[in-house]
Amino acid sequence: METPELQQQFFNHLKNQLPSHLSLVDELCELLALSTDSVYRRIRGEKPVTLMELKKLCEHYRISLDQVLLLQNDSVVFHAPEINKETIDFTGYLEGLLAYLKYFNSFKQKRILYLCKDVPVFHFYMFPEVATFKSFFWVKAILNHPAYSNRKFSLQDHDFDGCFKLGNDILKEYNQVPSTELWNMESINSTISQIEYYRDAGVFSSKDDLLTIINSFLKLLDHLELQAEKGVKFFPGATDVSYKASFHLYINEVILGNNSIFVEMDDKRMSFVTYNVINYITTKDQRFNDKSFQNFNTLLSRATLVSGTGERERSRFFNTLREKANKLKQV
Repeated sequence: METPELQQQFFNHLKNQLPSHLSLVDELCELLALSTDSVYRRIRGEKPVTLMELKKLCEHYRISLDQVLLLQNDSVVFHAPEINKETIDFTGYLEGLLAYLKYFNSFKQKRILYLCKDVPVFHFYMFPEVATFKSFFWVKAILNHPAYSNRKFSLQDHDFDGCFKLGNDILKEYNQVPSTELWNMESINSTISQIEYYRDAGVFSSKDDLLTIINSFLKLLDHLELQAEKGVKFFPGATDVSYKASFHLYINEVILGNNSIFVEMDDKRMSFVTYNVINYITTKDQRFNDKSFQNFNTLLSRATLVSGTGERERSRFFNTLREKANKLKQV
């Protein structure tokens, strides 16, 4: 960049992407292998940034020059963590979620808005049995792992113990972020359909395993209802003193979500859009985020709040979900 004003604009944008406790100068010194003085000269626009340095900065911080330079076009740049991988490692996928949640928690003010098509992935890791089933299903049916092509599901296998621990760590971080989730009556249908399909296809090793998974899923629904009643997020069996962030649950009986997540961190915004069932792409594009937040709030205005209040609607909603889950026992 040979225009000092544009270069200063670039570094101002970069600084705004960092959590407040991180030093831009220290970050750039390490990333570009430059002295403090050399970094300051670039930040002030006194020394032009080379194309190689610019490439390294854009790749490392996942930013688009279109956005930084305020180019007026309809392009939006997304980051796709798994796009260059031939196969997706499920453990790595969970580690990526954990890293993002830790990043969110590095900010003083944060909030998650979740437009749910399914039960949010975080919640499944409250109970080991349903967590094991969902992990098995994702690896076998979605990621199409060859080792699981003809494999039956059994709770005696311990392949996913590590995933449950990772999922528990994810949930610990998620429970520290105030969140608003927008559900629909259809939000549990995917899990119901997965259990039903595996039941009918004989994938469960035993009827006991099937019943254990259904009962674990029912415990999950019970706990989600309890969280909604109290309006906060916490682990099963936790006491009031260990309650974490606020939990706002809305029900929209007309609109089915698409598992999009929108995050506010201090004065920054970020969107996660799912594709291929569990993969996601992310963007910090201000225009996209502003429209996404606006749309989410419009949907909220037409939904019913069932957390902390709305006991009648909350009970009706969760009783309907439990009815669907209990029907799975009718083999």
